[in-house]
Amino acid sequence: MCGIAGEIVTDQSGRPDRGAVERMTRTMWSRGPDGDGHWSEGRVALGHRRLSIIDLSDAGAQPMVDDELGLAVAFNGCVYNYEQLREELSGRYRFTSTSDTEVILKAYDHWGERFVEHLVGMFAIALFDRRRDRVLLVRDRLGIKPLYVADVRGRTRFASTLPALLAGGGVDTELDRVGLHHYLTWHSIVPAPRTVLRGVRKLPPATIRVFDRGQEPRDRVYWQPSYTRRPEHADWTALDWRQAVREALRVAVRRRTVSDVEVGVLLSGGLDSSLLVALLAEQDQRPSTFSIGFTSRGDVEGDEFVYSDVIARKFGTDHHQIRIGDEEIAKAVEDTVGAMSEPMGSHDVTAFHLVCREVSKHVKVVQCGQGADEVFAGYRYHQPAADAARGAAAEVLRDAFHDLEHDELADVLEPHWLAGRDVSGELAADHLAVPGADTALDAVLRTDTHLLMPDDPVKRVDNMAMAWGVEARVPFLDQDLVELVAACPPELKSGQNGKGLLKDIGRDLLPLEVVDRKKGYFPVPALTRLDGEVLDLLRATMNSPAARQRGVLRRGYVDELLADPNGRSTKAGGNELWHLGVLELWLQHHGIS
Repeated sequence: MCGIAGEIVTDQSGRPDRGAVERMTRTMWSRGPDGDGHWSEGRVALGHRRLSIIDLSDAGAQPMVDDELGLAVAFNGCVYNYEQLREELSGRYRFTSTSDTEVILKAYDHWGERFVEHLVGMFAIALFDRRRDRVLLVRDRLGIKPLYVADVRGRTRFASTLPALLAGGGVDTELDRVGLHHYLTWHSIVPAPRTVLRGVRKLPPATIRVFDRGQEPRDRVYWQPSYTRRPEHADWTALDWRQAVREALRVAVRRRTVSDVEVGVLLSGGLDSSLLVALLAEQDQRPSTFSIGFTSRGDVEGDEFVYSDVIARKFGTDHHQIRIGDEEIAKAVEDTVGAMSEPMGSHDVTAFHLVCREVSKHVKVVQCGQGADEVFAGYRYHQPAADAARGAAAEVLRDAFHDLEHDELADVLEPHWLAGRDVSGELAADHLAVPGADTALDAVLRTDTHLLMPDDPVKRVDNMAMAWGVEARVPFLDQDLVELVAACPPELKSGQNGKGLLKDIGRDLLPLEVVDRKKGYFPVPALTRLDGEVLDLLRATMNSPAARQRGVLRRGYVDELLADPNGRSTKAGGNELWHLGVLELWLQHHGIS
């Protein structure tokens, strides 16, 4: 619903730099075009950009201060169960607004640091307990809402976007070798807490960080579902699981209709978004739906309108078809890169940017299907794990998912920028080995959902939607749904070539041609097969003085890619030149040398 920024003085050196906080907040105007606010006291300054969705009055403005409780908060996101929490707390507290923000303040006063465990939603929260001189930074369970952090001369700054921190000044912008290693290994995914910049970190999902005066910050992970079989499900049949998951998904969709403005749906025509429309129809809702299509190239179809039209007709939605010609793509690429908090190499980022441009003309909030593949084993690289031994999970993920091996990175990076060991492989192996996952597929899905996903589809949708002042809600990442499906026997998820459980639910609700179609990947043919203006842009960028002076990529490797721009693909099906080009475009856009 907005963007937040702030500064905490951590070295007893005086008051925060309010000017820096104002610059950071101003940079995020697109995340909150409906208003802004600033507040400071003692060693803390908070900034906020507002997208008005719940309590549209001035009473819902932020930063919100409760003088009686001695609390101040700036908050990005939505607490879907705020009405239930408000009712629970109303006997003890007096409320002056109908906002979910005020509920956060009362919940903290009532439950202390454990208040976050009572929140259902997506959120990044900065809360100042003035009486205890304590600051809390909190990120939601699945990392749907971002929170970037930088230490600058005895101060900790935070913001909803990385470029906002750069606008505050003083950030170390040297490239991070480990972040680069992750970017090149996992088709541009850089998991928290890293970024590609040495001076910027991310608060990990499901984490609360506490700053007490005179003490080092302390982190606590407040949520991690178990990917094991539970006794209470021992006698469940496949039908029992299907009914339980359908009900959990129905609740997740209903929760995400909480709003004082209209809620639409991004309708790709695939199983996931079609299910959202069907479940909304069960609740007597006919939302505005939005689909996007591009010019086809050879055997690569540029749209999925044939499927999205079927769903729109069946459920009577107010449907919007958005057609984008190749002549728009090059300009759209530059605008999309400018909207990225971090460089993101997936070709469909541009598609999300363009579809959200259209959405913003009609609604402020949309539901979308991101997260379903990670939670329900929908990707091709999940299939090898279904038959693998538990101890082979790391090897399976490496073979199916890693674009480049550590040794191969020596052909891509100049020696100075190459990490001394396989930091990406080690991180994945460590995450996969943690107890609490019964099978190799359980371990892979846990790593995908909790380590990789927040910095791939989740970040992609948040960045592109908020670039146009649109809030994207993701029902498949509802905490209760994720917990339930984590406990589900993995073969029910991986069956039928992936998402077997969802497909069975879909057959009860959707036309079969949508359920049983070949999986689509939001096609943008002009970015999977590079030519024309887009290729000219990449050539100019990769051959620019800035790129050459940076000296990160081996020139011989870059020249080979430019000579055969469509000759190398990542394991995820992306174009390798595109991935490297996006990195360089992003660095140049933000003036990083």
